[in-house]
This record gives sequence, C-alpha cells and structure tokens, in this order.
Amino acid sequence: MVPIPPDPRTHAHHHDTQQAEESLRGQLEGSGWTFVIPRPVSAAARLGLRAAPRADAAQVTEALPGEALERLWDDGHGWVYVRTVQDGYLGWTRLDGLTAPQGGETLTVTALRAHAFAGPKVSQPITGELCLGARVTRAPGEVVEEGGRRWVPVVLPDGTDAWVGETILLPLPGADPAALALRFLDTPYVWGGRSAWGLDCSGLSQLAFAAFGRPLPRDADQQQAALAAVTAPQRNDLAFFPGHVGVMLDDRRMVHANATHMRVTVETLGEGEYGQRLQAGCTGFGRWTP
Repeated sequence: MVPIPPDPRTHAHHHDTQQAEESLRGQLEGSGWTFVIPRPVSAAARLGLRAAPRADAAQVTEALPGEALERLWDDGHGWVYVRTVQDGYLGWTRLDGLTAPQGGETLTVTALRAHAFAGPKVSQPITGELCLGARVTRAPGEVVEEGGRRWVPVVLPDGTDAWVGETILLPLPGADPAALALRFLDTPYVWGGRSAWGLDCSGLSQLAFAAFGRPLPRDADQQQAALAAVTAPQRNDLAFFPGHVGVMLDDRRMVHANATHMRVTVETLGEGEYGQRLQAGCTGFGRWTP
C-alpha cells in the first residue's frame, strides 16, 4: 500500500491522536486509528482557522459568515478541527464560532464589506459584519423601502434577525475576476485572510474567481497545480512565485495582496526594484479553464 501524502491542509489525519476522517479508512499505515464521520456545521461569523488549537497559532485560512464547514473532532478544551467545504481546507477554530446550518433561501453577499442592521434604517444599530461571499438566510416578510433605499429582512448565520440593504446582494456585473480583484486595492494584508477586512495573496485570487463560479484551491501552490500552464499571460491569468500569487491585469501588470506593502497593490513585472524582483522570481502563469 502506498500511503497518501501527509498534507495537513487537506487530509484530516493526526498521528499524535490517531484520529482520521472516515474517507481515509484503509489508506493509512499502522493500527489504532479512530475514524470520524464529518458533521455539517456553519461559520457563525468570520472565523480564523488555525494551525493548532491555540489562539496564538498561525491562522491558515478564514471561514466566511455562513460558510459551510465540516466538524471533525474536538480537543476537549473548546477547540474544533474543521474543514471548509468549498476548498477542503483544514484548521482549528473555537467551538463557540460554529452554528447549525440554516434552512430556507440563502442569499450571498456581493459587496466587498457590509453591515447588517437591527432595523430597516441606516441609523439602526449594527448587528453583524458581512463580506463578499458571506451567506445569510432570507427571513419572512416584505422588502421595506426607506429614504430611497430597499431593505431585506434576513437571519444572520448566528441566528440573529437583521436587515441588510438590497444593494449588498445585487449580482456582480460581468465575469471579470481581474476587475473584482482591483476593487480590493489597499485592503490590508492578513496572513490566512479571505475577506475585504483583510486577506492574503491566494485569498484574493480565490475570492475574485469564486465570485464568478470559478473555484480555486486555497493556497498558491495548489492554485498553480490546478490551472493550465501558459507562457504568454493575459488578463485574468494568475502569476505564480514561490509562496505567492497575483492576478494579471494584462501581459505585465498584476494586482496582488502582499506583505511587502502590507496591502493590495498593483505592480508591473520588470518595472522598478520590486517589479524586477517579482519578474525574476516568477515560476509561471496559469489560466482557469472550465
């Protein structure tokens, strides 16, 4: 038997506790494994998923409000090992950040950042923080018009009744991930982040493509392996570097979340000191294909 690659990002198995997900039964070396059937849960709000069950452990990714997760096992001290369903990524998060999946009509937030309110008026208290890709449930009741604005009654992922402006739910125009990525300019860089409140390089590319139904894996190396390699980049191709990725705006310009500037910026490959370093370190380009 050839063992599976021990990639902790996508294969739920811990040798120290001898726990693994049921789908790996018969694929792991040794005996004494306890196999667990994943259970569906949701993120009650934005949740940092960490490399270990500790608050000071590195954030490896982020679950968005209402995002579908799978609960695998607990550490007995308030931490839970979970998987993000949309990209299969694993990490530890706090139990109190999880909730049961809601029924009913699901609405997806299309604004980069948004708030939910206690009532259908901008002066009402803010009851929730939302972002591109977050999911809320349509609540019973009619849309309310107020001051030229339209308010939709919703239930937030944590079960709170709230109202959101209809504009944060409107379909995105076109199918241009590069244009959407550009809207994130100056968003703070956050390791493991996946929202306009803070994100990393592969979080930006993943969000920009997912908004138009083009799924990508979580990390830069995974994204490079998933895409078709090309030598002459064009708009909406991805540029890859060791541990880094950016979205091409044309054959030379690239938008990316980077720790050099600690924000989302645009660079021209080969131009200026930073652009020259990027061009020298480029390991290739990838193109999303159906």
